[in-house]
Amino acid sequence: MKYHVRRMDREIKDPAKLEKVLRETQYITIALCRGNEPYLVSLSHSYDEDVKCLYFHCASTGKKLDYMKTNPRVWGQAIIDRGYVEGECNHLYVTTMFEGRVELIEDIPEKRRILSHMFTRQERRPTTSGKTEVDPHVARIGKDAELKGMTVGRIIIEELTGKHSKDIEY
Repeated sequence: MKYHVRRMDREIKDPAKLEKVLRETQYITIALCRGNEPYLVSLSHSYDEDVKCLYFHCASTGKKLDYMKTNPRVWGQAIIDRGYVEGECNHLYVTTMFEGRVELIEDIPEKRRILSHMFTRQERRPTTSGKTEVDPHVARIGKDAELKGMTVGRIIIEELTGKHSKDIEY
């Protein structure tokens, strides 16, 4: 069953604005489920607007991977939190929620491409010219043997919704 945003005046309908939240945030939180046991985890990520997916990397073993391998369906959220407004009982936020499925990547050239995408998005630093450059250490993603033992994945987004607080135009 599909639900709608109850406060339609706060709904974000523009796909570009929804994707902007995914680009601007450094972390997402995803809900996973195995059997009848839910699990919630936060991940650093990068959003690839060309293929409408989120990239992540993580340890090669653990609860998160056990859940993902058992059930690749996820529900997630990215939030821009601009804080509480004192005396107004109001919180300033923009949030995007998504439904999708996890794909774990085995192909070494694809892992390298994804990690490059993530590092380029997350490891920028300003220069004196005002432009941005990629930290030279980021260029060293790793040898093929290192990449083989690393877990890299993507979340293919199948549904994307969002809303914002009343005092934020988004």
